[in-house]
Amino acid sequence: HAPGSLLAPMPGTVVKVAEGLAVGAAVRAGEALLWLEAMKMQHKIAAPVTGRLSALHVTTGRQVEVGALLAVVEEEQ
Repeated sequence: HAPGSLLAPMPGTVVKVAEGLAVGAAVRAGEALLWLEAMKMQHKIAAPVTGRLSALHVTTGRQVEVGALLAVVEEEQ
């Protein structure tokens, strides 16, 4: 996977996408982008680097498997 790829750490359901998050959006390292629900717990998926969101592969309600590509953040140079 490309650098900055966010992969699902577990199987679950996308229960929330950060408000206003879309391809091209500026994000900061550590900023919560998505939340997955697995085993009745919510897990925050955060931006690994400061940069721009170059891909968003999920929507609220989507089931994902462990290792699924959720999004990609391209690091600012």
